[in-house]
Order: sequence, then C-alpha cells, then structure tokens
Amino acid sequence: MAGSILGNAVRRLEDPALLRGRATYIDNLDLPDKAHVVFVRSDVAHARITGIDTAAAAAMEGVLAVYVAEDLAIAPFHTFVPVADVFARPPLAVGTVRFVGDAVAAVIATDKRIAADAAEAVVVAYEPLPVIVDPERAFDDGQPTIIEPHGSNVSFSNIDPYDDGFFADADVVVRGRYENQRVAVVPMEPNSFAAVPGPDDHITVYASTQMPHLIKPAMSAILGLPVEHIRVIAPDVGGGFGGKAGTAPEYAVVAAAARKLGRPCTWTETRSEDMVALPHSRAQVQYVELGCKRDGTFTGLRARIVGDSGAYPGVGTMLPGGTRRMSQGNYALPKLSVDIACAVTNTTPTGAYRGAGRPEAASMVERIVDQAAIELGIEPAELRRKNFLQPDQFPFVTHTGVTYDSGDYATPLTRVLELAGYEELRAEQRRRRAAGDPVLLGIGLSTYVEITAGGGSSEFGAVEIDADGGATIRVGTSGHGQGHATSFAMIVADRLGIALEQIRLVQSDTDRVPRGGGTGGSRSLQLGGTAVYQATEAVWDKARSLAADLLECAADDVVVHPDGRVGVAGVPATALTWAELARRSPEPLAAELDFDQQGATFPFGAHIAVVEIDSDTGRVTPLRHIAVDDAGTVLNPLILAGQQHGGVASGVSQALYEQVHYDDQGNPQTANLADYALPSAAELSSFEVHSTETPTPLNPLGAKGIGEAGTIGATPAVQNAVVDALAHLGVRHVDMPATPERVWRTIDAARRGTLPDPWREPPAIFEQLRRAGAGAADQAAVEAAEGV
Repeated sequence: MAGSILGNAVRRLEDPALLRGRATYIDNLDLPDKAHVVFVRSDVAHARITGIDTAAAAAMEGVLAVYVAEDLAIAPFHTFVPVADVFARPPLAVGTVRFVGDAVAAVIATDKRIAADAAEAVVVAYEPLPVIVDPERAFDDGQPTIIEPHGSNVSFSNIDPYDDGFFADADVVVRGRYENQRVAVVPMEPNSFAAVPGPDDHITVYASTQMPHLIKPAMSAILGLPVEHIRVIAPDVGGGFGGKAGTAPEYAVVAAAARKLGRPCTWTETRSEDMVALPHSRAQVQYVELGCKRDGTFTGLRARIVGDSGAYPGVGTMLPGGTRRMSQGNYALPKLSVDIACAVTNTTPTGAYRGAGRPEAASMVERIVDQAAIELGIEPAELRRKNFLQPDQFPFVTHTGVTYDSGDYATPLTRVLELAGYEELRAEQRRRRAAGDPVLLGIGLSTYVEITAGGGSSEFGAVEIDADGGATIRVGTSGHGQGHATSFAMIVADRLGIALEQIRLVQSDTDRVPRGGGTGGSRSLQLGGTAVYQATEAVWDKARSLAADLLECAADDVVVHPDGRVGVAGVPATALTWAELARRSPEPLAAELDFDQQGATFPFGAHIAVVEIDSDTGRVTPLRHIAVDDAGTVLNPLILAGQQHGGVASGVSQALYEQVHYDDQGNPQTANLADYALPSAAELSSFEVHSTETPTPLNPLGAKGIGEAGTIGATPAVQNAVVDALAHLGVRHVDMPATPERVWRTIDAARRGTLPDPWREPPAIFEQLRRAGAGAADQAAVEAAEGV
C-alpha cells in the first residue's frame, strides 16, 4: 500500500516485555493471602466411586479445605458448545469417573506443595467398570453405555443423502481408511485460573483463556450471581490454540472455593496434569472414496467419519461436522456425501486444536487425491489443477452450504512449484531410485482451503485520543502472541499519524471492554482489526471537524501532516497536535462500535514438503517445507510469516511425531513430554514461507485469517511426502504419525509383498443410522464450533 505503513514489515510492539520476562501470567499474580488448589484425579478410566476419605488430607497443617462434589453443589454444565443436555459435565465427579484425569476432589492449602501432598493423602475407593478406548468399538453390540442416561455411545451423527448410483459415472473409485490421530494441545503455559472474592457478592476471576467474555455469563450461571457482579481478566496467556476456549470444569471449582473460603484461590496445572486434563483434539478415523474418470476428472467424494468425543462430549464432538463442511476442498466435485458418527469413550474429552476440524478435512481430501494420482498415474499437481474451482466461480456455494468468498487456487500452486524447484526435485528422486539409493526422497504436495471467522462474525472495537496525544484501543479480541497490539496500532497510526509507541491496547478485561468474541478461528484481524479501523475513521471524522472549527477552514481541507499534527493541507505552521485537539474538544475524541461481517472468509494455499527416509531404519528427516498461503490482503508480512512458521511447525509435528496413546484399560501412555513426542526446532527443517493476496470483499481491510492455515496445509503435504518416497515400492498410504517404526514396518511389508489394503469397510454404525432414518445434523452447533 503506497504511502502507508500497512503492508510493511513492522516489528512487534509486544515482544520486548515477553522477551525480558515482564509478562504477567496467572501463576505469578500477586494476590494477597492467596490459597492454592490441587485436584485429586481419577487414576482409573471407568469406575463407580464407592467412597472418598478426605480425613487425613484435611488434618494436615496448612490445608484449608478438601472439597468433593456435594460440598460445592455445582450443577453440571457445558464447558463450551453444548451437544446435548445429558452431556453436561460435573466439575467434580458424581458417582462415576469416566477417564483417567477426571477430577474427584479439590484440596485447598496455604502452599502449593502442601496442597499437592494433601491430595496424595485423599483415598478414593473405586468399583471398576468396563472400559472403551477405541471409538470404532464403542458402537459394537454388547458394549456398555458410558453415559447411561443417553442410552447409546453415539454422541453425534450426520447422515447425508447417498444411493447406490453415487459412483455410477466413475471409471475408478479410489478408497482409503485414514487415521487423523488424537493429539494433545500442549500450550507453553498449562491451564490456569484464579478467583478473588470481593465485597457485596462480587468476584474477579483471572483465566488463561482465549475468550474472557464467554466465561463471564458462564460464571454467572455456575455461581448463581448477577452477571454484573463478575469481572473476568485474561492476563498474559502462554498459548491457547483452541484448548483454552470455554469454561474449564476446574474454573468452577476454584471460583466456588474462593467464595466459600472468602479468600483468593489459584490453580495452575502441572505438565502431566495438562496432558490428561486439557482437551485433546483431532481423533478421527476417515473412510474416504473418490470417484474419478480415467482422465482424472473427479465424479464425487464420499466419506464416513468416526469421531472420538472422549468421556464428556463437547466442542470436539462437533468438529467432525466442521470437517464435513470443508470436505469439498478446492475442487469442483459434482457430488459429495459425508456421514459422521461420534463415540463416547473412556478417554480425555476432545476439543479444539489449531484448525479445529479444517486440518482433518484437508488431510482427508488431500490424502485421497494423492492416492488417486498414484492409482491413475497422473502427476499430483496436474490432477489438482484439473479439478480446481476457477476464479470466476466465486462466490461459490459448496455442497455443504458453505459460501467461499474469493479464491484463485492455481496461483499459489504454480508459485509453490516454482519456489520448490519441483522438476529438479523429481529428477533427483528418479536418480536415487535408479541408483538404488537407500536414502529415499519424498516430495509431498497439498492444496487447501479453510474457513476463518466462522462461528460468529461480529467484534467490538473502540479508539480514544488520550490527553498526552497518544491513543488507546479497546477491542474484544484477546491476543496472546499473535501480534494484535502491533497490527491494531498500525491501523490507528496509518490513519491518525500517531506514533506506534504512543498507542496502547486494552483487551481481555470485561470491566474495560464491554463485549468481545476473543481469539479463535483466525478471526482477530478481519473482525477486530476492522472494528478498530472503523472506530479510527469515526475518530478522524470528529477530529477533522474539530480542527476545521478551530482553524476556521473546511473539514475537507484538514489532513494529517507528516509530523503527525493535524491541520490545513499545505499549511503545517498552524497545525495542532493530538494532545491539543484532545484538550480543546468539548467531548472525548473517541468512538466505539461493533463490526458485523456478512459471513466467514476462506484462505487457501499450496504447500510442498520434501523429506528423506532412511530405508534401513524408517527414520523420516524433513529437508524443506515451502508454503504459499493466501490470507487476503497482508497488513504486516512479518506477523504473517510468524503465523505461517508456527502453523507449519504444528502440521509437521502431527504428521511425523505426535500421538496420544492409551492402553486397553484407558491408562495414558503419553502423559508427559518424555513419552509424548513433541519436536524441538532441531527436528524441523527451515521453512520457506511466501504469500499471495486475494482480498475478501467481506471487510474493508480485505483480510482473511492466517493463524491456522500453515497447519492445515502442512500436515497433508508432509504425509504425502512420506507416501511419495515409498510409492515406487507399492505403498499407497502410511498413517500419521510417520514414526520410524511405522515407516520401517511399511517398507518391510512392501519388500515381503504383504502390504495391507489401504481400505476396509467402515463400522456398521453408519448403515444402522441410515436404516434408522438418521439425517443431517443441526448445523448451528457445528458452525459455533468453527469459532475456535
């Protein structure tokens, strides 16, 4: 943008405080006389509670209280998106525990170490019940019902129209069963919460949350207090990624304990606690069929998706619905049918994680497209290009009712092929194969489209000129690492000429910001940024009229001079500073409003991953990752690149390393970072990130979201690269994560001629639901889940 700060790389204003250790997280809040909460959690996956002995713990010096469910009498509630009334969750287990990590009691003490020791002294007696870990087995006849009042282990379903003629016009039907494995969110700061009771039944709570304004009405209902008696503050938050959306059960217990004891109470998870208590995500098994003509033209896609709700169905249960909504991908599919069956299991409840249903859709679609390329003998890039939606088709309504706003899918594909040196890579791959090189080269491609600012497209923004001539922004988004302070300040500085360093951001405090949607679904710039933009324009209109009156000129002649003063164009000598304008204004130079965007936006892009595989050990080494993402108009390319890097790292990590494991009795096998494979920078290659710009018509900035795009594009690119490296051996699919053992076993099976078929028939539950007359699910909750 010529003559504008917008579109230029500006270093983040918020980083110095973070880098110098000046940030304030909940665990280091200075709350006088604060007590510490530690939870007693179930160490069995499914059992009836026959007794809880708290006497020894309560008698320990420094212990203030030990609470079980009946002591606090908190009604079960939905932590975020409700699925069904019967799935409301008690914050402390009542009668039954349903997963390892289910909270049974809470110990409150003057010191965290005392509370931890006392928690060990609480004795819980259990009567074991049958355990279900595998969601596909949860539907089998004879399996016990985990949430008995529901009468079934099916927590959510969707059955789309389908008949036997669906693939009648296909020459080839490519089929695959793909596991999009369960992963943990692992934020740098584990979940954390504090509550401070005040006079007259008021309470202030501090939450490590993405959405403070969502917690306020939830706390009102939980505590039985008027909503105006509750203040919610999110201080610095050490990562959320979807896992910190909603009102965690522990929040209710801590707040109730603080009120009961009449003193501040605080709780911060340990890492091992975080690995079993914070919601997990992904957790889908996808049965996919793609009909094709011999020339590669797609005739239709059918998918049947098994989702894992965990022990208490919530937002994670709705995410397969989001996968369905984005299952058309970038392609002109003549037909689409996606069935869903989600299961209750004795595992940690599932929730959102970076992308929340969209990475699963891209992985499913891009995996079957790559498998089709192998089986049809068509180059993967050409197969995609042949079936892309074209730019003149936008806005485009998909088979699932989603309206893509704008797109030009071939442009990032062409660009990423050029940047990667694709033909040279293919030549090197052929050379290695011809030479029998034991180090195999894999080149994986993915193209994707995703949804951002779904689940509600309104946001609050306010701008006010301060007495010192600076400006204060108030906004309903909640930044914790995404660069909001910088991006919003750039918008104000660009219009008003105020130095970035003089612009302050107020966020994440429900007493100072009246409403807001927080952060989730890559919504903040397009919604919060536009609200700030429009509020800035309103402030400028007021300031221009004021300056015209003071300088006795026409308002149209008033401009911001290069030095930031406001005056008549061409007459800088009489210009006024913003401090002077603020002082001489009869009313605050301020504006506040809500921006309502008429629909979601749809970023897109193309990624190429290059890997090497040691065929003797199965080890996969990432060599390069090239991303070309299109998030509409770019406001700050430095922030864009940072979000791309973080997203790609998440995607590579899922493809190669991460997976939550349980044994048959529901015992977690990956409950710490010694057992859960989370890569460091040393395991990752350098990322080559680029962008194209296709503005959205839905907001004046032209911006779409970027926070999750890297993850959505990277995961299938890396998985496809692993399969590509082995394709000449007859391999058609390798499930994630592509660990050395899994890859080695695949190579060994290929050499022995015992490779398994990538397809097997889906569980019978889908036909049972169809025969029972199940139909399309209510999409309201599915769309709400897209906001995380």
